[in-house]
Amino acid sequence: MNNNSAKSPMIVSFGEMLIDFVPDVAGVSLAESYAFIKAPGGAPANVACAIAKLGGNAAFIGKVGDDEFGHMLANLLKKSGVNSDGICFDKDARTALAFVTLKADGQREFMFYRSPSADMLLKESELKLDLIKQAKIFHYGSISLISEPCKSAHMAAMKAAKQAGVLLSYDPNVRLPLWPCPEAARDGIKSIWDQADFVKVSDDEVEFLTKGDPKKDDVVMSLWNDNFKLLIVTDGPEGCRYFTKKFKGKVNGYKVKTIDTTGAGDAFVGAFLQAVAKDPNLFNDENKLKEALVFANACGAISTTQKGAIPSLPDKAQAEKLIKEAK
Repeated sequence: MNNNSAKSPMIVSFGEMLIDFVPDVAGVSLAESYAFIKAPGGAPANVACAIAKLGGNAAFIGKVGDDEFGHMLANLLKKSGVNSDGICFDKDARTALAFVTLKADGQREFMFYRSPSADMLLKESELKLDLIKQAKIFHYGSISLISEPCKSAHMAAMKAAKQAGVLLSYDPNVRLPLWPCPEAARDGIKSIWDQADFVKVSDDEVEFLTKGDPKKDDVVMSLWNDNFKLLIVTDGPEGCRYFTKKFKGKVNGYKVKTIDTTGAGDAFVGAFLQAVAKDPNLFNDENKLKEALVFANACGAISTTQKGAIPSLPDKAQAEKLIKEAK
């Protein structure tokens, strides 16, 4: 762990951590896959690792099974330099698993094993609230809203963060197979929409949430809430668009040889949150915001050039090198 990270403002990620099993060959279905590579995952955990890899101060709060996979994940977080004081182990439930199909273009399909998995069983009483209150930013997704008791824990954590003046960051990370039906997903994801200071959605998620064309700014703006400081739409390799109360614009992405898009959004979010933690005034300064997004785009792009979410996370030097080469 680097010495700066303890001094820099802390970013706490909340939610699920699991094992992704990724086929060793892209472009085949799960049934056709011969072998799978074990890859640690779960969006909030990926974000925490992304921040730590960039030299930031990250903590993770969530629950895993008291099993080999659960301990492997907790140890991986520690090894990555993430504060793991907020991790609980469940004696009775297993760590969640996801089988991920990589299509020929690196896009994914998921099949989940959670019935129920440990992450769904995190209770409000198990939350490390002191950790949350010390944070500069509290980051979460929507998977932790799907079932109780985790949903109540999520709401309590968010409330504690808000009362302590912590910035709230929300990346819904839509995973339809985990929700009872698409309508339930839409309602659940939107149920906490107005709480966040900062929301990041992908173009696909804009389409899902609005049922409109994500390329149109007015469609995106139908998701705007006046409590927001910033709304970001990621457009895959095209880069991203940003919307604040005062300005909006676009930052181009980077062309790389994509192998696996798993965790690209998390690499992007981690890099961006790291910039916000250092300078919360970003939201009011368009040039600084664009600079942070250029860096975040580079981190997202690099993460797609290798399999697995956490192993492919870039460090600062790699991102700066890609930005320089592209100029």
